[in-house]
Amino acid sequence: MKIKIINKQLMVRRAFIFVCDIIIILMASAMGLLLRFDLMPQKIEQRFIESIWNYIPINIIVTLIIFYIFKLYHSLWIFAGITELQNVFSACVVSSLMQIFGMRILHFPIPRSYYFLYGGVLLLLTIGSRFAYRFIRISLRKYRKVGEETKVMLIGGGDAANAIIKEINSSEHVHNTVVKCIIDDAPEKQGRYIQGVKVTGNRNNIIECVSHYNIDEIIISMPSVSKKTISEIVEICNETKCELKILPGIYQFMNGEVSITKLRKVEVEDLLGRDTIKVDLDSIMEYVKEKVVLVTGGGGSIGSELCRQLAAHEPKQLIIVDIYENNAYDIQQELKSKFPNLNLVVLIASVRSAERMNHIFDTYRPNIVYHAAAHKHVPLMEDSPNEAIKNNVLGTWNTVLAADQFDVERFVMISTDKAVNPTNIMGASKRICEMIIQTFNKRSNTEFVAVRFGNVLGSNGSVIPLFKKQIATGGPVTVTHPEIIRYFMTIPEAVSLVLQAGAYAKGGEIFVLDMGEPVKIIDLATNLIRLSGYKPNEDIMIEFTGLRPGEKLFEELLMKEEGMQETSNKLIHIGKPIDIDDKLFLNQLEELKILCNLESADIRNTIKRIVPTYVINNTDNFNCVDNIKNYKPLTTFE
Repeated sequence: MKIKIINKQLMVRRAFIFVCDIIIILMASAMGLLLRFDLMPQKIEQRFIESIWNYIPINIIVTLIIFYIFKLYHSLWIFAGITELQNVFSACVVSSLMQIFGMRILHFPIPRSYYFLYGGVLLLLTIGSRFAYRFIRISLRKYRKVGEETKVMLIGGGDAANAIIKEINSSEHVHNTVVKCIIDDAPEKQGRYIQGVKVTGNRNNIIECVSHYNIDEIIISMPSVSKKTISEIVEICNETKCELKILPGIYQFMNGEVSITKLRKVEVEDLLGRDTIKVDLDSIMEYVKEKVVLVTGGGGSIGSELCRQLAAHEPKQLIIVDIYENNAYDIQQELKSKFPNLNLVVLIASVRSAERMNHIFDTYRPNIVYHAAAHKHVPLMEDSPNEAIKNNVLGTWNTVLAADQFDVERFVMISTDKAVNPTNIMGASKRICEMIIQTFNKRSNTEFVAVRFGNVLGSNGSVIPLFKKQIATGGPVTVTHPEIIRYFMTIPEAVSLVLQAGAYAKGGEIFVLDMGEPVKIIDLATNLIRLSGYKPNEDIMIEFTGLRPGEKLFEELLMKEEGMQETSNKLIHIGKPIDIDDKLFLNQLEELKILCNLESADIRNTIKRIVPTYVINNTDNFNCVDNIKNYKPLTTFE
């Protein structure tokens, strides 16, 4: 049995409104008759007064019922808008019609014009009573002490701005905040007003208006514009000292989620200058449903996001394999909480161990494998090249062999743009992994594919967490080179690409994402300092440390020999497989295995023979700024 809790304060308010409406009905009845006779009571015939008086009890009851039906006692009038106004109008019209009907049936004499006058007065008084509280509240807010105000600028003069102004003016949870001006690039909006706030200019006037109105906070209320536009706006706003907030996106607006609580701080992801890639996973993830799915490196940044999205699509069983127990434990607890019905297995294991991987594959017989386990830190791998080969190359080889032996349907490996013309051990090792994938695809019933993408914002190896730590400690923020650039994507983007590659897979492909324009690392550092409320090279210094071993100024996504194929998603492309001498390659793998286990100091030259595009000790070749100025990426997406 449900226990109904009655809010006494709400009941008191409703009772008060009921009483007000009774008084309004009495006043409308009297005023309707007075207006009919030009406000001269002496002209009113007694029979008309008696008709009104005798019908008043019926009129009150009927009108209150009509008001209740039209929800005039259910709305929160501090948020009243067009819908509430329509309800009031409809209720008053129906009340007038019912009065005509009632008085005619009861044969109460009354002038015909009275009904219209009564309805008009009833409408005005009802609207006045319903909107009076909101009007008084907004008026009082305008006369607060200036020193207590948080002055806000809105960028974007559309429906989202209207909703935000409305909430700021009416919400009990927003104190001492006032919208001073609106910025919008549309010429037809210049000089117009939105709920009393003027559109004072376009983006070129942002800095001027911030100074003129002493703005403390800027809210970007443009949920439907592109990331490129947002990036351009943020660049301008960063020249001010204002706190920046942003409305998340068009989907929140369409779902009615526009509110002050939905605003968030501008993050560095907003500065990438491209729209977030959207993949309709629901329509492509049927291939995962009721399948046993295994994710290696499932506790890492990419691996854990893979597990989250896979868990939401009803796999028969999800197996997480990771060598690092803390990460494995964290994702295990998260998935248990979010997906209590998920058949989840979490195993501590290293892909280096062929025996352990064979045992896992034999025990659980996965249908689909996502191979995300790898060492990814470029400088660390330069210092420990044999470990990079053991983990990345031999680990992938072990996992591929197990997948082939135990009849895995699909195998998707996570690769990197550093595998293209590699200049470091990490990139070269991932290129060898791609070659393993393409070699075994020709020799196995399993569909082996690789997914290649650039740097991932927010991942454990990303530069952003490092920058944030450096800013938190007062700097300096370290950048290796003023001209270094990288392609970037978010973790959800990377994972959605990997999952879609699994759907597209026919075997042997290297899937490549159109990641938009590359971004200068110095720009990311500068903008992150500004977003943290500091001035670059004043409050927080930026220092250049020089390119690290194996690091180059730019990365490529595709090799010359690979060409390009389209997919149904225009942002996802396929590199054609490069011809490989399988027998020679497998012999080279055996040699590489022996050398790295012997901790050979000559491992790089062996890798060079396997990956001819690998450049050893190339740092000096990429220190010249002219290289980057004249550089044109090999990858061209049109």
